[in-house]
Amino acid sequence: MEAQYRINAQSWLDGNFDEETKNQVRELMAGDEAALEDAFYRNLEFGTGGLRGVMGVGTNRMNKYVVGMATQGLANYIKKNVKRDNLSVSISYDSRNHSEEFARISADILAANGLDVYLFESLRPTPELSYAIRSNKSIAGIMVTASHNPAEYNGYKVFWEDGAQITSPVDKDIVTEVGKITDPSMILYTAPEGAKAGKITIMGAEMDEKYMNDILSLTLSPEAREKHSDLKLVYTPLHGTGVKIVPECLRRLGFKNVYHVPEQDVNDGNFPTVVSPNPEEASALKMALEVADREGADIVLATDPDADRVGIAVRDNEGKMVLFNGNQTASILTYYILTRWKELGKLDSTKYIIKTIVTSETLREIADSFGIKCYNVLTGFKYIADVVRRNEGKGEFICGGEESYGFNVGEFVRDKDAPIACSMVAECAAWAAEQGLTLYQLMDKIYAQYGYRKEALTSLVRKGKSGVEEIAAIMAGLRSNPPADLAGSPVVKVVDYLKPEQTGLPSSNVLQFFSANGDVVSVRPSGTEPKIKFYFGAKGDNAAQIIDKLKAQFVK
Repeated sequence: MEAQYRINAQSWLDGNFDEETKNQVRELMAGDEAALEDAFYRNLEFGTGGLRGVMGVGTNRMNKYVVGMATQGLANYIKKNVKRDNLSVSISYDSRNHSEEFARISADILAANGLDVYLFESLRPTPELSYAIRSNKSIAGIMVTASHNPAEYNGYKVFWEDGAQITSPVDKDIVTEVGKITDPSMILYTAPEGAKAGKITIMGAEMDEKYMNDILSLTLSPEAREKHSDLKLVYTPLHGTGVKIVPECLRRLGFKNVYHVPEQDVNDGNFPTVVSPNPEEASALKMALEVADREGADIVLATDPDADRVGIAVRDNEGKMVLFNGNQTASILTYYILTRWKELGKLDSTKYIIKTIVTSETLREIADSFGIKCYNVLTGFKYIADVVRRNEGKGEFICGGEESYGFNVGEFVRDKDAPIACSMVAECAAWAAEQGLTLYQLMDKIYAQYGYRKEALTSLVRKGKSGVEEIAAIMAGLRSNPPADLAGSPVVKVVDYLKPEQTGLPSSNVLQFFSANGDVVSVRPSGTEPKIKFYFGAKGDNAAQIIDKLKAQFVK
């Protein structure tokens, strides 16, 4: 009996696909059997946030046909379920290979379905798309990006009218509609005879101006910025979209010394100067750190290709550049913003912050010390945005963050926002300098007040069909046989987020183990990458040693 993946591949040879695509399928069928199987053994899953996968031909790959079918499913959902005039969708894309092509195909399909489209003239950050959706009063948005993944990946994120990535029940209903599109012949590329096509409007500098003006409205310490405008900042977009916005924001904030990494200002989906364009990885900041040492800079700022995550490096007490992790950046920004809000008389019981379940408890302790609420949500900024949406008219979101280098301030963007985060880090540095502190010393001050914490993340990458099965087996083993201790301290609580009746949160494939000493281990398969993630957290002077023990215990 012929394997299903070969049957699927043959269907592409027999179906309504262009000749170039068919030739690539023939090459796969005549070559590496494992590569053919991985390309066709399943459909690339349109999950609750959209698509992400390796680019190439096949049902399990990112290509114009898979993108087209997803867009047709989204159009069908909107036409069936949203009954109002002047429906539009806003679209942006990053610097990845084929991103512009996928964005323009999506725009054409939506217009053929009678929906108006706002399409950026060239690549723009994910958070600016979130902003544009709200500004345009669009019903939805599409961002073509694979965020910080390696160069062979691309993806397709879907947002809803509040500017946030789709959540339940809309996400599941869109997934259902996308699943009904089983062949390219079901895609509308031109409007049917007698039907009116939607209008495609190009966005550019005007939206940039609105977005940057609102970013500047969030800032809190103009006097400190003016006094310390000579701070030296190095910025790299890692070949991505941030170059369009971040340096200009820093200059408008008054910072006179913004240094670039010219080779990385070039938009290039092959990301030639880095192994992976991920600001979480020290190697991605190597060239920026070299510029910082050459120029004597105080801070390095790096954003990923779609500019929703930011990584930073600061000078330690010996003058050496050291990297902050996402927990540290979120902690220092939260402390700064709440301090200034209090000094400005803006804090009251209706204000709140948000963090994710795998993000440092330091954020909650900071919020407690200022007398405001801290919400704890599932991993993913869409869950932060969902709390903001549900609290509209009842409370005000100040800021929120997650350990994976995402942070946001204010309510006009409903996703993590690196241009905002970069602007606030720079201003925070000026505010700290006014008190005679570097950002490194400000972090030490926070540790002194709230206790030293150390967090670490280890990921096991397991690619292909066998990798999916191995990750599932690891989670099943931890559920059936949970650890009795964490680094020698008894486990006192196990939280299984597949059980919403226990957590009060949506069901999610995450496990958390808490010890008597207050240490925590969280385990979750990535929803977008072929990996399983282990998050380790420890508190106290010996936190580093505990982290090492936890890694040895869990990561085999």
